Amino acid sequence: MISSYELNAPKLQPGDILAISITADDIRATQPFNQISPYQGVNGTIQPTNPFIPTYAIDVNGDIDFPKLGKIRIAGKTRTQAMDFLRNEVSKYIIDPGVSMEVRNFRVTVLGEVRNPGTFSVNNDRITVLEALGLAGDLTINGVRKNVLVIREQNGNKREFRLDLTKRESLNSPVYYLAQNDVIYVEPNGARVQSSKYTQNTSVFVSIGGVIISVIAVLTR
Repeated sequence: MISSYELNAPKLQPGDILAISITADDIRATQPFNQISPYQGVNGTIQPTNPFIPTYAIDVNGDIDFPKLGKIRIAGKTRTQAMDFLRNEVSKYIIDPGVSMEVRNFRVTVLGEVRNPGTFSVNNDRITVLEALGLAGDLTINGVRKNVLVIREQNGNKREFRLDLTKRESLNSPVYYLAQNDVIYVEPNGARVQSSKYTQNTSVFVSIGGVIISVIAVLTR
């Protein structure tokens, strides 16, 4: 049975920055596939640690320029699919290779009635709407949980999705697991809107009152 995450996993897209390293039992066989071998020490010795992982940007055509393999198309694939694809290509040269891949510039933005709105960098591409709201300090008391807006760019077009976080059905939404550059907006409730209008009107009345008082002061000198 396919999980909700696998069904709605975010797809890689142009502009993504990927950290990719190739490993194998024969360490030296991986060196042509790594810009700088993750096993290479500063003095040329082989080390078990991984001090450097090469990064690759997906270009406007959806390709990365990978050592030995050249241009390969990975946009439109999930990270898991891209790893499997790359592993299959590298296995033509290396026996039983391992592939590590991370999206280094995965970001989501949370705005509106949350405690700490902003843009947040995420270490992996498996983050839910609830986790993103947690990064933003959760909704304020004035936030509407039943109509949370998620804006996603797909194929150059902006799409809007609405989530009712009070219902279990939201867990099956195609945007419950967020994609790169998703924007979450939590709208204010009625009380917040009315309060805002009251504050604005009060400011206007105070300003008008100040002008009137100033005029009267000038005329009665």
